[in-house]
Amino acid sequence: MTARSIRGTVAAALAGTLALTAAACANPGGSAADRPKDSVVVGIAYEPESLSPLLGYGKDGNSKIFDGLLALDADMNLKPALATALPRVSADGLTYTYTLRKGVTFSDGAPFTARDVVFTYRTVLDPKTNNPSRTELDAVKDVRAVGDHTVVFTLKYPYAPFAHRTVLGIAPAHIAGTQDVNTGPFTTKPVGTGPYVLTGWSKGEKLSFAANPRHWAGAPAVKKLTMAVVKDDDVRATRLRSGDLDGAILPPNLAKGFAKDPRRTTYKATTYDYRTVTLPTHHKVTGDLAVRRALDLAVDRRAMVDTLLEGAGKPAYGPVPTDSEWFAKGTERPHDLAAAKQILDRAGWKPGPDGIRVRAGVRAAFPLWYLTGDKLRQDHALAYASDAKKAGIEITTRSGTWEVIEPRMKHDAVLAGGGAPGDPDFDQYPLLTSSLAGDGFNNMAWYDNPVVDKALADGRRTNDPVKRKAAYDTVQRELVKNPGYTFLTHIDHLYVLNDDWTGVTTQIEPHDHGLASGPWWNVEDWTPRSTPGGTKK
Repeated sequence: MTARSIRGTVAAALAGTLALTAAACANPGGSAADRPKDSVVVGIAYEPESLSPLLGYGKDGNSKIFDGLLALDADMNLKPALATALPRVSADGLTYTYTLRKGVTFSDGAPFTARDVVFTYRTVLDPKTNNPSRTELDAVKDVRAVGDHTVVFTLKYPYAPFAHRTVLGIAPAHIAGTQDVNTGPFTTKPVGTGPYVLTGWSKGEKLSFAANPRHWAGAPAVKKLTMAVVKDDDVRATRLRSGDLDGAILPPNLAKGFAKDPRRTTYKATTYDYRTVTLPTHHKVTGDLAVRRALDLAVDRRAMVDTLLEGAGKPAYGPVPTDSEWFAKGTERPHDLAAAKQILDRAGWKPGPDGIRVRAGVRAAFPLWYLTGDKLRQDHALAYASDAKKAGIEITTRSGTWEVIEPRMKHDAVLAGGGAPGDPDFDQYPLLTSSLAGDGFNNMAWYDNPVVDKALADGRRTNDPVKRKAAYDTVQRELVKNPGYTFLTHIDHLYVLNDDWTGVTTQIEPHDHGLASGPWWNVEDWTPRSTPGGTKK
């Protein structure tokens, strides 16, 4: 949930369920002693379904294989990439003009031109393309080339964050344009202009990359990069400790085991990554306003942060983190079990003999699904169910793959994840707008609130910062009145990495993490450290 849509990030999580544990997978990069000094092997939890930007891969930048017109630096500011500068924007905010770098080639040697940019964006906007994030480019009316090195986007309405959407990787028209965009070989054997070239992909095991000697910014010092797909947290930590991995993403309880390791540094990335419970509108219990409001107060978010996350995160009251400039002050909800019970009492939900509430013959009970094998989601689900039961609401937690869960989402609650930095439109629109209810993993709760729909439309159709802030404040205040989701926590991502390289840092991260996020978001800029040993972050 995305800047990433729920559907896109859940698709990545679905692919991640195929990951093999160390017991079933060969050592992806050899032991540390056997590996060349200019190679890096890192452990990630998930892999994407596709490596095609036309299908949504790398839409927020850092795709390694591709470059966008623009890119994001460590402070999340836009900088030129395939464009020579930030775009020239017309006074009415409807025209964006990009001047492209000359002399750039794809990794196969073919020249990069404006034709490739036009092909990429027009293909993404084609309804026949299976890109779950198409609505992020809803503002685009047309994109055209002016010669080989100028591209002009014309918008239907002023869309303030449009430039952020042009970090999307550019696909080669001479390759991707000659095959089926949804199923062709380009989806798993891509060719781009990025700093790395994909050299192999063993699904569920690893992705291998080599430095691109043709890259316009110069070949990276890290010549070989391997992303080992290791779904199990414990196995990832074990392999990191043994030297099979140079770095890995780890949950707080395992990352702390490396805190005093003089050879490794622990990096913390603040994120927009949240965990939330969908409350489907089409269920007799979760669709009831009193139940929704009661659950919002019954849940102990601070306890979840302190116990489940060991302090590596913060309570979540909506998709926007409390430390964001876009957060609506005053929308924080207290943990107030007494108030939750009063809401249910007034609405006619009366405790039965077993303590579970009943109204008009309907028992206050519903199932809550979480992704099999995701320990953090399981922990959140169990804690949420425990808090709900204290208010007289019975939640039965169930695990399953997304193939099992998706057909049930219209009526059953799901422990979901999402979050996208950059702009509130990136996550809130696909999460909440009623027009996307039932569209794959967008608006999983089938949330339907006309006030929210209008505010979301207002927020994405103006460049006025004051009006935009007011629109997104309205969205967050409506979620207090009618919470179609119970937001639980925003989660910090923790990474442990060998101290062999300099230039290592992190960005503010989205929910989706793995290939593009983590300390290796800028691996192409790393340089060897002459003397190992770093500063704990």
